[in-house]
Amino acid sequence: MSRRLIFFSLISLSILIGVTSCSSSIPNRNPVGDDFPSVVGESLEKEEVRLPESVSGEVAILLVGYEQSVQFDIDRWLLGLLQAGVEARIYELPTISGLVPTMFSGWIDDGMRSGIPQEDWGVVVTFYGDAADPIAALTGTENGRNARVLVLDQQGKIVWFADQGYSVRLALELNAVVAQLNAQ
Repeated sequence: MSRRLIFFSLISLSILIGVTSCSSSIPNRNPVGDDFPSVVGESLEKEEVRLPESVSGEVAILLVGYEQSVQFDIDRWLLGLLQAGVEARIYELPTISGLVPTMFSGWIDDGMRSGIPQEDWGVVVTFYGDAADPIAALTGTENGRNARVLVLDQQGKIVWFADQGYSVRLALELNAVVAQLNAQ
């Protein structure tokens, strides 16, 4: 695919996501203590992923994004967590409610694949339309530029949450929670 076509596709994707992302925001809430809802998404490898069932028995970190602009925050979280050596399954969850994004989900996923190394496709799991709604209701969608960072214990219960943007202090706090869960 030519660079010009890739560039046009990414610009079109940005416009589409911006126009069709959650038109009415859901008030933010702290879901600590809740069970993560059972949802089914598809990885960029085109494999079905059922959460939290896919991580049952393991500590997991879920990085949820409702807008394309959240990618910068997610990238900072990923870098910080990997540098800290956090020992947990980490998933990135692009989550887009609405009918229009659902209709273009294949095209949107193809756009993501063009900007993400293939070795990372398995940990990027997309949720569209009805599959996205339980996640959005769980955390809220206000201030969509910030990632929703959730730590799930081995039973799928949310034990830690942040939605105020990346900070080193929060990353260290998350790492301590994960270490404590892994020691149990």
